[in-house]
This record gives sequence, C-alpha cells and structure tokens, in this order.
Amino acid sequence: MDELLVNAESLQNMMIARATTQDPVPRQEYAQARAALMSAPRIADVLPRMVRTCRDPAQFWGHIKSRFDTYEERRQFIWGEFRPLLDRLEAVGTPSDAIISNSLERFDSQHVHAAWAKAIDRRDADPEGAITMARSLLESVCKHVIEQSEGVEYGRSDDLPALYRKASRALNLAPDQHVEEVFKKILGGCTSVVVGLGELRNRVGDAHGQGQRPVKPLPRHAELAVNLSGTMSAFLIATLDARQGSQ
Repeated sequence: MDELLVNAESLQNMMIARATTQDPVPRQEYAQARAALMSAPRIADVLPRMVRTCRDPAQFWGHIKSRFDTYEERRQFIWGEFRPLLDRLEAVGTPSDAIISNSLERFDSQHVHAAWAKAIDRRDADPEGAITMARSLLESVCKHVIEQSEGVEYGRSDDLPALYRKASRALNLAPDQHVEEVFKKILGGCTSVVVGLGELRNRVGDAHGQGQRPVKPLPRHAELAVNLSGTMSAFLIATLDARQGSQ
C-alpha cells in the first residue's frame, strides 16, 4: 500500500478519535503522519486545510470543537475534508505511476511535481491537458539537468527536442557518445520518444488552436504520453543523481 495513503488514513482516524472522545491522541504519531503528508508535493493541492494548520492534536481539538457540537457532525466534516486526498491516493493508475512518483518526489522542483500530478489527474477527464502537462514535465526536467551542468545553457526559444539534446549530451546519453550499437539504438529511441512527445503536444495538446477538423486525443493517448514523459523524466533524474554522486 502507498505509504502516503497509510499516513492519510492514520491521521484521519486520529482526528476522528480526538474529535469524538476525550482520549489523548499520541502527539508523536500525529506529527509523523502530518509531516509525511506535508512533505509530498504531489498531494499539496488536495491536503485538508486543517492538516496544514493544526500542528498537533491540541490545536486540532481547538479547531474542531468550536465548529461542530455533535460527534456525527465532526465525523462527517473530517471524512469530507479527507475525501479528495484519499481519492487521489487510492486512484488506480498505471503500474509505473508509483515508481515514477517516488522518483520525482526526491527531485527538488515544484514545477516538476506540479506537472506530474496534473498530468496524472488529467489523463482520463482531460487528455489534451494531460498531454500538454506531460511535455511541460519533461521540459522542466531537461532544464534542470542543463542548469546543473557546467558550460551548458538553454535559450528561451529552445523547444523540447532542443532541450533534450542539450540535457542528454550533458549526461552522456546522446547516441553518438557511445560505441556499442545496442546503446546507440536504445538512446536513439529515447530521442525519438522525446521528439514524438513534442510533436504530439503541438498536434493535439491544448496549448495551440486547431483547425476546422481538430484531432481529439483519447485517454489511452494521454496515458501513453504521460507514461513516456514520466519514464524519461525519471531516467534523466536517476542519471543526473548517479553522475553527481560519482563526482
């Protein structure tokens, strides 16, 4: 089970217990569960306000007792506040979602976290928006790689393929930087994926107007774009971490 889901359910249960009984709630357990949720950028937009503002059980008790007189009202309120968070964490995604999310959570960039979360959330309901965010995710990661590399810069007019070329070369991932044919093929395929994502976004994403016969992507197209972007982003981040760790 997702560790964040465990912490969310645990904190919800502790809040309900404190709101409906006089029994003390373990302060350390409350703080640990809250800290885990507060430190996860991908759920920041669905985190209950009372989680952000109530740092310990005593503060939560002061918050809840003044708002509702009955236990049932308090339960319903807490369940309602946690529902968006739990729905997000319980959502069944593709097998790669958890792996990519864990990789990106270690990456210190709010732009990356926000783009990944939005891309996942929009796959079914807004395929065009998901494709646009998939490209934004990969662009942000490429820019970070370039910023972390000496002697490499990017311009404001650089598109995704140009950014990836610079980032991949900085990480020694360009096909012509390798001799083994199998590596050249794999890395060449990665380049093709990135170029394809850029073209897909330009063709069907929501960032540009379309003609009289617009191409409408389906959820399966968005899922493919988001998964490819997430996989490539995680690969670039892992390679950057490995290179920095060896220096």
